Amino acid sequence: MICSETKEIIDYYIEAYNSFDVLGMIKLLHKDILFRNFSNGEVNMETNGIQEFRELAEKSTKIFTSRRQTIIDCSAIDDKIEAMIDYEGMLAVDLPNGLKAGDKMQLKGKSVFRIVEGKISLIEDYS
Repeated sequence: MICSETKEIIDYYIEAYNSFDVLGMIKLLHKDILFRNFSNGEVNMETNGIQEFRELAEKSTKIFTSRRQTIIDCSAIDDKIEAMIDYEGMLAVDLPNGLKAGDKMQLKGKSVFRIVEGKISLIEDYS
């Protein structure tokens, strides 16, 4: 079972993410935040600590004109929270994979969070 405080922290993080509020995201992170992005089973991005995370978050705000993560389901697994996510974003720039500015991205994925000392210490995104 997920406690209401943990769910609230994750909800605030998603709300800040959707609003391009990097400072709002950072306020919720543990100083030793570890972020990993997995695509097709491979890690394609990793940051360690708040500064690296902030740099990535600020870069990613320039890639999209709009973006929205919606939590479909949430469950506790050991010391982590798994959130099933629907993702939608409108690109602001052309991407190397052939997607163009103005294209809409829609993905289903999963985000894994760990909360330590009332802060998010781990985020793993899977798509």
